[in-house]
Amino acid sequence: MAPIGLGQMRRRPAAFAGLAVALFLAVATVTLFGSLVAADATAPAAAREAVEGPGLMLIAGAFGEIAVLVAFFVVVNALGFTLRQQHRELALLRTVAATPRQARRLVRGQVVATTLLVAAPGWAVGAVAARRFLAALQRRGMAAPDVRVPGTPLPMVVALAVTLAVGLVATAVAARRISRIAPAAALTASSTEHGRTGVPRLLAGVAALAGGGLLLRLAATRPAGAVDDAGQAALLASLVLLTGVALVGPLAARVLAAVLGAPLRAVAPGAGWLADANLRGYARRLSSAVVPVALLVGVSGTMMIMTSTAEDASGAAATAVTSDTDVWLRQAELALLVCFAAVSTVNTLVAVTAERRREFALLRLVGATRAQLMRVLTVEAVLTTAVGVLLGAAVAGAASAAFSAAVTGSPLPTVPAAACAWTVAGAAALTVPGILATGARATRGAAVEAAGGGRE
Repeated sequence: MAPIGLGQMRRRPAAFAGLAVALFLAVATVTLFGSLVAADATAPAAAREAVEGPGLMLIAGAFGEIAVLVAFFVVVNALGFTLRQQHRELALLRTVAATPRQARRLVRGQVVATTLLVAAPGWAVGAVAARRFLAALQRRGMAAPDVRVPGTPLPMVVALAVTLAVGLVATAVAARRISRIAPAAALTASSTEHGRTGVPRLLAGVAALAGGGLLLRLAATRPAGAVDDAGQAALLASLVLLTGVALVGPLAARVLAAVLGAPLRAVAPGAGWLADANLRGYARRLSSAVVPVALLVGVSGTMMIMTSTAEDASGAAATAVTSDTDVWLRQAELALLVCFAAVSTVNTLVAVTAERRREFALLRLVGATRAQLMRVLTVEAVLTTAVGVLLGAAVAGAASAAFSAAVTGSPLPTVPAAACAWTVAGAAALTVPGILATGARATRGAAVEAAGGGRE
């Protein structure tokens, strides 16, 4: 199966671009923080003891664990769309006697090949970023001046191993559907979407939401002096809740789209009605588009609101959570998470819109113009942004309320309105132009050729 998988990668490199970017970021990030751990491990004991506050090991561990969780989230999402781009080919292999194990082996081979392809540039970027990050910590007095990133290849080996593990686990999650259904059903499923969300997926989503709720309770009940613990628990809770949202996404997205689509149907009866019908009829596709937006808004909002709440709670006093150095660390962590979320958002929206080329061609064949299709896509983009922002805001609100309860005793956090508005604007700037640009490209060319060409 390896030659077949590699052949698909050579024929359709664009289908693997999003997965390659996600794996590249994972390799670079783990290399970065692994290098910091190596720098701390090889530093003289006197240098480690001379610095007050969190050491390199603690900083790298806190950053690294969150980064790996988000990387897994992004890789699963990117791999899912890579599989959807070659769903028909995998279905045809199933119909000519390929077993589920062989299908999974093919996908695993593609993930391993893509990881190895991006490993070298990921190592290079991670190593450079580690040196610059260490220099920034030293300027702020958070690392001793004589600490250096060692030349050992161990962080790179660990980064490759962790990324391969993330990719292989993501393969087990993403390839489950195509490898378990019957061959004939797999071929039919390549051009249709199931109307219902499976019971196992719903149960897993409910379990994730319940786990997030327990983490919120843990964050809210931390003592007033354990502000950092409350912050880490609240941030982890937001990621677990976002995982739950992703699992129950089709159901939640359909409900929110129906509510938000009602006024659009009244304002724009033609484009609004068709856009609303498309989004609600293809709830799984809508969920795939809104979850990265929710990740971007949810993680960014949680970090910004927690920082603002802690600053207001402390007043003029400098504490571990509100000092300039710690605020800088939180901003760096936020920048890292936003980078992952933005990549996931762009990858997903481009893939979701590009795979509708045949759908757009069929609409053009029955009389729709490109201008009408672009109006429908505009309405869909607005609805997608609104649903994603609402889901992300709900997660950020719950996480920051739990953090506020621990810090101030009140579940009402301090919300930085301007920063949150910029976050929403950023999400819209990624979503709407991304959908429209990809839609404009997908509606080019002869409709007859596009309608007969499937997803190619």
